[in-house]
Amino acid sequence: MILTDSEILSEMEKGTIAIEPFDRSALGTNSYDVHLGPFLAEYKHLPLDAKSHNPIEVYPIPQEGLVLEPGGFYLGVTQEYTETMAHIPFLEGKSSTGRLGIDIHATAGKGDIGFKNHWTLEISVKVPVRVYAGMPIGQLIYFQPHGRVMTSYDQKESAKYTAKSDRPQESMMWKNFK
Repeated sequence: MILTDSEILSEMEKGTIAIEPFDRSALGTNSYDVHLGPFLAEYKHLPLDAKSHNPIEVYPIPQEGLVLEPGGFYLGVTQEYTETMAHIPFLEGKSSTGRLGIDIHATAGKGDIGFKNHWTLEISVKVPVRVYAGMPIGQLIYFQPHGRVMTSYDQKESAKYTAKSDRPQESMMWKNFK
């Protein structure tokens, strides 16, 4: 079951969903629009190695925007910090974003109950496109789970993305090999 606008607001009042900053006009019928944060990042060295830490270079998006190029792979971040304590959040692109040829996640569209952070975006483009900090970039959809959660994401020892950050975070896959 997907939460509707009224249910998202109700869950926010209960404290099971948090969105900061919250803008009522970004609340859709059954989703919440998230916006591109002020930073992008790219990996410093290619090829990437799944067993090694791959450092990134983080840079601000200038006020005049930044042109993303096909073949590039960019890590972005949502402007919004979110907490989801009782629902399963999914991040999807907006149709307007997709019609510009922008993909906002490679595979990581599902969040976990207990996720508390800005969302890192895995951005690729099909054509050159200029992007701007603050532009609508995606939408969060909240699903009602079935059953009791034994351990939320923020309580899992294996959780790799719990450090609060308003900047893109590189892959932590290498931690799986320790």
